[in-house]
Amino acid sequence: MPVSAVDMLRSNYGKAPEEAGFFWSSRGPLEVAERTWFLSKFSGVIGFETDEGIFLVDSGLESVAPALASQLRSRTRDPIHTVALTQGHLDHAYGVASFLAPGQPEPVIIAQRCMPARFERYSRTAAHNKAINARQYGSASVSAAGSAMDGFGPPKLGPNKLYDERLDLEVGGVGFELHHCRGETDDHTWVWCPSRSVLCPGDLFIWAAPNAGNPQKVQRYPLEWAAGLREMARLQPRTLCPGHGAAVVDDPELIQRMLLETAEFLETIVERTLAVLNAGSPPHVDILHAVELPRSDSPWLRQMYDDAEFIVHNVIRLYGGWWNGRPSELKPAPRLEVAGEIAALAGGARSLVNRARELADRGDLRVACHLADLALEADPDDPDVQDFVAGLYESRSGQESAMMAINLFSAAADFARRGRPFA
Repeated sequence: MPVSAVDMLRSNYGKAPEEAGFFWSSRGPLEVAERTWFLSKFSGVIGFETDEGIFLVDSGLESVAPALASQLRSRTRDPIHTVALTQGHLDHAYGVASFLAPGQPEPVIIAQRCMPARFERYSRTAAHNKAINARQYGSASVSAAGSAMDGFGPPKLGPNKLYDERLDLEVGGVGFELHHCRGETDDHTWVWCPSRSVLCPGDLFIWAAPNAGNPQKVQRYPLEWAAGLREMARLQPRTLCPGHGAAVVDDPELIQRMLLETAEFLETIVERTLAVLNAGSPPHVDILHAVELPRSDSPWLRQMYDDAEFIVHNVIRLYGGWWNGRPSELKPAPRLEVAGEIAALAGGARSLVNRARELADRGDLRVACHLADLALEADPDDPDVQDFVAGLYESRSGQESAMMAINLFSAAADFARRGRPFA
């Protein structure tokens, strides 16, 4: 079955979200420094009180922004003076309007210069984004047209001030630094408040292994991401307010460890992937299986959302082309035709199913899934094939720890039950 981040916490760590620091936090408002409030409901929002009004970092999902705003207003009624958006994703940039008092003029809303292009891309690919997010977040049984992942396109209140690499500003006597760092997105910003020693890294830190390999999304930038984390660590912040998960308050040593270990995790994956790429540029799947993935017991590097194996894929994509290295797939035949030919050689789709079942019974789910895909593509209307493939992907889902892998395999099972040989 598809899972949410909440389910992951309860099942994997034995804790409800409000009791754990991992990824999800619904705590708040928490005063993390003088006149500085951290709010969280899936994603984090930070409100810095100043003598001219509130400097707000991020705004949450549009659907939960009213609750976040209510948390902030339980501590301060000051108007929103300036908003800094760390990235253009739905859970960070879409809730600004909910924080404004009725009749309040539009505040200064700052973002990195690439953000408007992101919103334009969302508008051009709205149906595609609904479909892939339905799979990623466990809503595969909902059609793309009726998906709950609506809202793609520009937010109601978007950025009205853009910067390139760095912007220093002062609001009400408090200084802020905005730094561009390509990481999960090309428009990512991290925010530093020197006088209060508060770091707001956005999704460059999320209490989970970095979301640097998402299988369905656009390019991520792990080396630049790692460099940004090291730059943050050099500032020696006393408090960290992440894009997801609980704040770390007045513990600079722990924050140093968290930032530097996350940087090293990304750097190690890149270095090891490039070493295999440089050894003759083998087919991508061979690179994937040759890279030794880093391991960590640190709670902020648990692979509960993204998967280190997916990050390898993304590194290959960043440094290589789209061709996976198999000659037949440079200009491939339609996959259903290929599946039909292989099924015919094997004696039919059910023969492929029988062999896949044998492989699955001995624990080789990876190879079994290849044969299962071919069987379903060759005969998608056979109910026995549908049932076997669906059950196989449910088993595969049950062996994964990262929410993306769990939900994408669950989506494959859902599609198989409906005779759809793709997910």
